[in-house]
Amino acid sequence: MDTTSTRAHDGVRTAPRALATEAVHAGRDDLARQGLHAPPIDLSTTYPSYDSRGEAARIDAFATTGAEPDGPPVYGRLGNPTVARFETALARLEGTEAAVAFASGMAALSAVLLVRGSMGLRHVVAVRPLYGCSDHLLTAGLLGSEVTWTDPAGVADALRPDTGLVIVESPANPTLAEVDLRAVAHACGSVPLLVDNTFATPVLQRPAEHGARLVLHSATKYLGGHGDVLAGVVACDEEFAGRLRQVRFATGGVLHPLAGYLLLRGLSTLPVRVRAASATAAELVRRLAADPRVARVHYPRIGGAMVAFEVYGDPHEVIAGVRLITPAVSLGSVDTLIQHPASISHRIVDADDRRGAGVSDQLLRMSVGLEDVDDLWSDLDRALGRSPERGAGNCASNHEAPALAN
Repeated sequence: MDTTSTRAHDGVRTAPRALATEAVHAGRDDLARQGLHAPPIDLSTTYPSYDSRGEAARIDAFATTGAEPDGPPVYGRLGNPTVARFETALARLEGTEAAVAFASGMAALSAVLLVRGSMGLRHVVAVRPLYGCSDHLLTAGLLGSEVTWTDPAGVADALRPDTGLVIVESPANPTLAEVDLRAVAHACGSVPLLVDNTFATPVLQRPAEHGARLVLHSATKYLGGHGDVLAGVVACDEEFAGRLRQVRFATGGVLHPLAGYLLLRGLSTLPVRVRAASATAAELVRRLAADPRVARVHYPRIGGAMVAFEVYGDPHEVIAGVRLITPAVSLGSVDTLIQHPASISHRIVDADDRRGAGVSDQLLRMSVGLEDVDDLWSDLDRALGRSPERGAGNCASNHEAPALAN
């Protein structure tokens, strides 16, 4: 049975509980004592206080450590009770001491880079592929960082005295390549390893258990799960969380309380959604791998609801041909989405770097939702019919069955 950390960030301690149980109850442990069933939404931007000396002391304490102030909230940019519930729940699911939520995944990554940069540690070691905008943020040095790109085996050799961070994404966007997280964490030594866990979610892997200090999510995706909230979050130890809160306060990349509420609600069904969509994805992978119109299928060993495949024909025709599946960016929603990474999510990455990371012009990325598998296959089959066929047996393989590539 999977169990998560028993740390209770709202003061409640429980026996070890299964992930599915934590997903439903974490962040809600105090509701019954308040006579509530559904979590409340606190939309206040500011909070009254008649003790200005006490407020000054609390603000001084926050400025020193970034710890969440004791007592009632102070101001919406410093913290919000509804958002704190989501942070508590996500930390419990990832097995970390804390989590800090932001207005988007990119805001969360930016805050991490700013924390390390403020300590004079501006050098980043990163493994491609990463999400296209993450790649661009690092390559362009928009926050004053300098990046060294390497493969997982080269991480240790790429470290420098001013290296502040190692970044990997596993499974990676969009090729679904996987990294041995424990091996990379060992290679990092004392340098913090950040793992983008957006595709896997804590349902499939918890990077902190393998040595990662920081676990990043675009919470817009599976954590929200319904395509109606934009957010990011970093799960980490309390020391790093304090620094992240200070950056969030200074830069204003805060998460709206309504988004925090939607994310907490999304977490309650996360295990059910991920497992159901993963089962459908695995069956679609089996059918795609056997299809002569498909050159190669990418699917991670840990499973999941993300599928990537390369077609022999024009991938743009496949995008144009779907009717049930939605041609759109993003992922992790209840409905199935498909997109062409070289045109959209990774367009901002240099073409040679993109192709060198395995993001070919023939690659399509699909986020499998909760529809019936036969309906999805019927739609894909029709869209693939626009592509010229090749002879059977052309699928690249590194598994026995189905025919896959990583």
